[in-house]
Amino acid sequence: MEEKTAAYLRIYTKLRDHIINGYYKNGEKLPSKRMMADETDTSVITVEHAYALLEDEGYIEARERSGYFVSYSYEDSFFIGEDTYISVNENTLTDKYEENIYSLSFPSFARTMRRVLSDYGEKILEKSPNSGSQFLRESIARYLQRSRSISVSSDQILIGAGSEYLYSLIVQMLGREKLYALENPSYEKIRRVYAANGAKLEFLKLGTRGIHSSELRASQAEVLHVTPFDSYPSGVTATAGKRQEYITWAKVRGAIIIEDDYASEFSPSTKSEDTLFSLEPERTVIYLNTFTKTLSPAVRVGYMILPKELTKSLKKKIDFYSCTVPMFDQYVLAEFLNSGDFERHINRVRRKRRQEER
Repeated sequence: MEEKTAAYLRIYTKLRDHIINGYYKNGEKLPSKRMMADETDTSVITVEHAYALLEDEGYIEARERSGYFVSYSYEDSFFIGEDTYISVNENTLTDKYEENIYSLSFPSFARTMRRVLSDYGEKILEKSPNSGSQFLRESIARYLQRSRSISVSSDQILIGAGSEYLYSLIVQMLGREKLYALENPSYEKIRRVYAANGAKLEFLKLGTRGIHSSELRASQAEVLHVTPFDSYPSGVTATAGKRQEYITWAKVRGAIIIEDDYASEFSPSTKSEDTLFSLEPERTVIYLNTFTKTLSPAVRVGYMILPKELTKSLKKKIDFYSCTVPMFDQYVLAEFLNSGDFERHINRVRRKRRQEER
């Protein structure tokens, strides 16, 4: 099973990169599933799985009795092709951003907590390193490599008590004098935390594929905060072309992207969404995620990944802060990740969501 999984992901990654780099042009037909299976020495089912992922993410489209055709255009990264603005009725909103209807079961929590108390003893009373325990940061790094195609060292990871705390650290690392752009609409607490830290803000309207291209063109922001997967409260997920557009915009401007990736693991797809960080890990993207949505609202733990080239300089600005997460909580999370319980929980939720959407 592992070999099959690795095979379809290899095919997916190779074709995705070829499409992004223009080897396959927009509108061009891909090789048939049987031809691709022969070329890659895999089964037709394996290729079909890879093509399905590419279609889910907007790189290709299936045409009845004709095959698969590229639907991604490299030129999309340069603000070509507009879509319609979205609107959200503010009067009908309820704050479900932090609500979690897929919490891990209490017996699983209790079992892991007992194991941590037994195995680690007085270690749970030790003071945490400022960036978070090495044990948890290494566990997160291995999990991200396995599940998200994100390859980072533990030194790039910072642990904090939830996303809101990490938003504050971001302003202190990047500077409150910069202009921060947020999606419009977006989660209200993002705006409030940035404003409370003295950051200057502007708001870029969302279209059905992500932030509207005309809004990006007109923006003078130096920092762009986006939630590419299932942005709250709009529910918009940025397309593959839009994600490339964000990265191109940031590179041209010398800007930084804050990728708020909460709950993207719960994508009903059999593969998690590509992150902006995995597409550009060196300098452009700071990645945020939290266990609050994936495990329980009571788990106030998030983590931030700094881009490789900027890690040392950014950490230096906040290295005097103590970690805000108790060591006991950190050991419990590390055990969930290392035991495989976390990924089994994620996979159960994905299967349930796929069934609900049928």
